[in-house]
Amino acid sequence: MPPAVAKAAIDSGVARQPIEDLRRYARSLSGRLDPTAGALDAIMETVRENPRRVVFAEGEEEKAVRAAVAYRNAGYGRPVLIGREDRVKATLAGLGLGEVEGIEIHNARLSGSNKKYVDFLYHRLQRKGHLQRDCQRMVNQDRNVFAACMVATGDADAMVTGLTRSTSVCLDDVRQAIGPSQNGIPFGLTLLLGMRGKTIFIADSLVNFRPDAEQLADIVVGAAAAARHLGHEPRVALLSHSTFGDPAHDRTIPMRDAVAILDQRKVDFEYDGEMSPDVALEPSIRALYPFCRLTGDANVLVMPGLHSAHLTARLARHLGVGTTIGPLLLGMEKAVQIVPMDASVSQIVGTLDTSRPPAAAH
Repeated sequence: MPPAVAKAAIDSGVARQPIEDLRRYARSLSGRLDPTAGALDAIMETVRENPRRVVFAEGEEEKAVRAAVAYRNAGYGRPVLIGREDRVKATLAGLGLGEVEGIEIHNARLSGSNKKYVDFLYHRLQRKGHLQRDCQRMVNQDRNVFAACMVATGDADAMVTGLTRSTSVCLDDVRQAIGPSQNGIPFGLTLLLGMRGKTIFIADSLVNFRPDAEQLADIVVGAAAAARHLGHEPRVALLSHSTFGDPAHDRTIPMRDAVAILDQRKVDFEYDGEMSPDVALEPSIRALYPFCRLTGDANVLVMPGLHSAHLTARLARHLGVGTTIGPLLLGMEKAVQIVPMDASVSQIVGTLDTSRPPAAAH
């Protein structure tokens, strides 16, 4: 029964066996249609039970302020806005919010934590050509670096940026203070919910322009772990314009070599490639290749390069093919999210909700 009907039956006494937890009941129903829905609801409950301190690096931007308020109102944790206090308060006032309890404002130039962050950054970068005054300037003047230092030193649990700068610039800023996770590779994962009635995961849609075979294998493992974390049994297709060597081309070699590397690693999920998207997603076409290892349609699509992944994810979003979440930035040693510049408030908050990857993918 739909949750509203079930609740009415309980309230009226018609139901012989009351449902103790209607939220869990609703999650179980949605999970039958698509495991992602149930998993996302479970993640949101976990976030509420373990609230986090999240830094919004572009704290003077209206969308960042709105997202911070929405994050706080949802009970996910304590938002921190980086910006000049008068500008942030003016934005809050312009939105009719005035003084909002539970939201912190930090000015990177005036913060009392500057020395701590400069010392941390200098220790990290001194053998990479940076003087202490360079680190001082970055902490004082670059809000992304300041926010990343907050997360790196444990003063915050996560950060979000991307509204005013391109992904590559933001990633370069963040990498000054936060590196990749141990034995991991940073990569982007986009979720297409409702795509063909299910969820499709696309990687790498954010970081690596043309990964080599070893990097592709790492991305496959990370993306599969994230899909499993969200309630799916991963079936990974390594995509290409070529299907199992036809037509042959030098650029298909990394995808084929990545499959060989995964064979050596003896991973515990289905994968195969290189193959075209129709082979990955259409049973009738896949039947022409009886040796293909996939027992069903692929739900994790690993692209040969950033260009194809980015184009696919953005086109799907703008053509209205289901609901898009991400790209999520995975594989960093700390929780960082870089949203698209045109991200909506709900997309910003949704990215933060979903950005608790499993240990294997983080």
